[in-house]
Amino acid sequence: MNEPPAIAETPTTPAPASRSALMIVFLVVFIDLLGFGIVLPLLPVLGEQYISRVVGEGVMNGLTIGLLMASFSLMQFFFAPTWGRVSDRNGRRPILLVGLFGSVIFYALFGFAASLDPLTSAPLALALFFAARIGAGISGATIATAQAVIADCTTPDKRKHGMALIGAAFGIGFTFGPLIGYFGLTFFENNPEAIGYSAAAISLVALILGIALLPETRRFAERPPLERKVVNVSALRYALTSAALAPVVWVFFLATFGFAGFEVTLSLLLKKVLHIDANRDLFLYFAYIGFVLLLTQGYFYRKLAKRLSETTFMKMGIILMGAGVASLGIMTWLQPAETRSFADLPWLSPQPLLLIIGLTCAVVGFAFLTPSAQALISRRTDADHQGEILGVNQSAASMARILGPMIFLPLFEGTANHLLPYAFGATVILVMLPLMPRVARGGA
Repeated sequence: MNEPPAIAETPTTPAPASRSALMIVFLVVFIDLLGFGIVLPLLPVLGEQYISRVVGEGVMNGLTIGLLMASFSLMQFFFAPTWGRVSDRNGRRPILLVGLFGSVIFYALFGFAASLDPLTSAPLALALFFAARIGAGISGATIATAQAVIADCTTPDKRKHGMALIGAAFGIGFTFGPLIGYFGLTFFENNPEAIGYSAAAISLVALILGIALLPETRRFAERPPLERKVVNVSALRYALTSAALAPVVWVFFLATFGFAGFEVTLSLLLKKVLHIDANRDLFLYFAYIGFVLLLTQGYFYRKLAKRLSETTFMKMGIILMGAGVASLGIMTWLQPAETRSFADLPWLSPQPLLLIIGLTCAVVGFAFLTPSAQALISRRTDADHQGEILGVNQSAASMARILGPMIFLPLFEGTANHLLPYAFGATVILVMLPLMPRVARGGA
């Protein structure tokens, strides 16, 4: 591609196999997210057990945990546009299958690292955790290709419904993944490696389903594009300077960055502020997040999409996310005394109410904003470059998740009441509101 991709409301005609392709992509994303949802709640806690024996406690501990979590997103930053571009050229199916195969390998490696004794093998385990997260990030960067399948199979007016379908798959996977992790730790309390191995097994099921059932949705008019470069800097430059695309990408970046402050600190918030001691109990809160995401994108969003535009959804999402993250900040300020466990607090006391309000508002807001931004990006991109431009947008989100752990985790560890990451996150989210008029204009 020698010139930047043309931007237009693409009148794409869905492929004949669109319904079956949407269903299989839904199942593949759902099962793959089961694996992700199993591992994520335990990652900061497991990482802290090993990291504290290598770098000690305090800010360096938080920074190292942040780097461990950011390594996943760093690989997505580099590989999402690349996978998307290759899928534009060679088709969606092989890219999705390669990603699932990688998930099997690297979740298994995560399980092996978690089996090592932190007393005697902390440096080796930490190195393997980094290798597993880096590999899983490369494999998981195919999410933009899954979004491109949605673009292949939907008309522009139905695009946000299709993007919400992927969000619903995320929600189901993110609900049942933590639940599987909860029961896994209930029955294998002293064997956290079972979590990584379970994620690998579930990803293997997704791979088998993909091989057997996933059709190719990419349709070439006469021949694939002649441009053969795997990495194309001009597409990134164009997406970040186009009047139609750039405001949407920037809002998506800021939303993901602000949300990351809540996402990457939640396990530590529950343990250090609310004194929830059992690791398996953390999974129940992540399952609640997945349930809210599922209910919002799988039902409410799709119902409201008939009446509300993408930009209206994005404005609502910003306000709800800001309110949710701010509620968590207020909760840290009102945290229970060190001698009281969260489980001992009455449910009508401020901390439980603020926790539920904060989690619900933040997740509903994010569920409103993300499919709307993805749909706008897709609608303003021509059919031959869906994977690449959606990959650029996914890279923006990945960069936000790189910066998020590196900034928010040290902020969390840097103060006694842990208020700073939530105050900062809420501010970043609400700053997006002035960008919305530019998003609505879309270069017009």
